[in-house]
Amino acid sequence: MRRGPLGAGEKVQFTDRRGKKITDQIVEGGSTQTEHGLILHDDVIGGSEGMVVTTVSAKREAQTDPLHPERDAGKPWKAARAIGGWQYAVMRPRLADYVLSMPRGAQIMYPKDIAQVIQLGDIRSGHHVLESGAGSGAMSVNLLDAVGQAGSLTTIELRPDFARVAEANATLYYGERPSWWNLLTGDFDTVAATLPDHHFDRIVLDMLDPWNRLDQAWRAIAPGGVLVAYITTITQMSRMAEALRESGHWTEPAVQETLERSWKVQGLAVRPDHQMIGHTGFLVVCRAMAEGFDALKKRDRPAKDTVTDVDDLTAEEREAQLEDLELRDISDRKLRKVLRDLDRQVSSLAR
Repeated sequence: MRRGPLGAGEKVQFTDRRGKKITDQIVEGGSTQTEHGLILHDDVIGGSEGMVVTTVSAKREAQTDPLHPERDAGKPWKAARAIGGWQYAVMRPRLADYVLSMPRGAQIMYPKDIAQVIQLGDIRSGHHVLESGAGSGAMSVNLLDAVGQAGSLTTIELRPDFARVAEANATLYYGERPSWWNLLTGDFDTVAATLPDHHFDRIVLDMLDPWNRLDQAWRAIAPGGVLVAYITTITQMSRMAEALRESGHWTEPAVQETLERSWKVQGLAVRPDHQMIGHTGFLVVCRAMAEGFDALKKRDRPAKDTVTDVDDLTAEEREAQLEDLELRDISDRKLRKVLRDLDRQVSSLAR
């Protein structure tokens, strides 16, 4: 964690009185463009977190395209950017702020999901973690922070260009490339096959088809290790859960999603914000069984069929299945009462 004066090359977060945040790298002689003028980096370098900086007026002609000035005609915000005198508080960004503001090659995981991965995956200092799918590096940076230099992170990314994006974002966050990170490129099964058996304490999968990677994942993880898969759709989640059960190498999967809603708190005006971060993905969590031992399976009631496709049944079989599938949760007596009441109301309407 960095403390002390802000130095050139650092990422800094500027926040105005309306709560609008801008994250930028400060460099000598540089500036950050805002809606209210320029923040001069030389005014920030050498200063302290918590200071307030004031924007200066930009030249109006710099806000328009010199070759095609007609394109900027009638755009009042172009002139508004030239206005100075707007104040911003200066802070080093939190990790969550950095993740949301960093350049992206692929869609990132939201902080709410990352926090749950680390908590439910029990990822702590000293652990050896295997990650599949670096993307833009949001999860990787958090995993590196969680395991620390006492542990290690091995990341397998299919696309070399995504790996470069993730590596650059991690390097910018730490100020140098983390030495405890082994970033590999290639297909997960091919690369994972070169890794030692039962070496990793935790595995995090963020990929399209994690159910096809379970054999190599189980070979690489230590008995009792935790597997966490981040999956975006219901069909993927269902397929992953069934594959885990079918393999016999993993405990009963736990599935959850996290919703995030912020609140407005101003005097007596206390209410939820109109917008929230709803569904972003599912987390499927389970643990690895030891060799020679099959996972214990939950027993379903014999009368409850959750496998047969209802479209494959005859009309008679489909009717018989209604009670077994728990689709009818109202007694015959209650149903007759409801129908009598509705008949009475419809009759009254007709009269």
